[in-house]
Amino acid sequence: MTLQKINLGSRGEELTVDFLKKQGYSILEKNYKTKLGEIDIIARESRTVCFIEVKTRTTLKKGTPFEAVTFLKKRKLSQIALSYLKLKNLLDVKARFDVVSVLSGADGRFELNLIKDAFELSAPYAY
Repeated sequence: MTLQKINLGSRGEELTVDFLKKQGYSILEKNYKTKLGEIDIIARESRTVCFIEVKTRTTLKKGTPFEAVTFLKKRKLSQIALSYLKLKNLLDVKARFDVVSVLSGADGRFELNLIKDAFELSAPYAY
C-alpha cells in the first residue's frame, strides 16, 4: 500500500470521527486492533454500540466505497466485534455495523455518507 493511500485512508477516518460526533455518536475506540484484524471506529449512538467501517475513495472506477465491504470483510468485522463485546462484557448491549463512505473530490472536498445497520452479524458468529 502506498503512503498516499495510507494518508487518504487516515484522512477519511479523521473526517469520519468529526462527522460521527456531529451526528451524536460518542467515539469509544479508533483503529481497534486485535490478532483477528482491525475495526476503524467503535462508537456509541444512544445505547447502541456501533462498529464502523470507513471506506475512502478518490474515484468510483472500481465501484462505490460501500461495495468494497465484501462478504469476507463483513465476516472479519463480525469476528472482531464479537471479540470486543465479549472482552468488554457487553454481550447484552444492542450492537450494529455502520459503514461510512468518504469520497475525495478533485477540488479537495470530501463527501461523507453513512449507512446505519449496513449488515448483520454473520450467522456463525451470532451469540
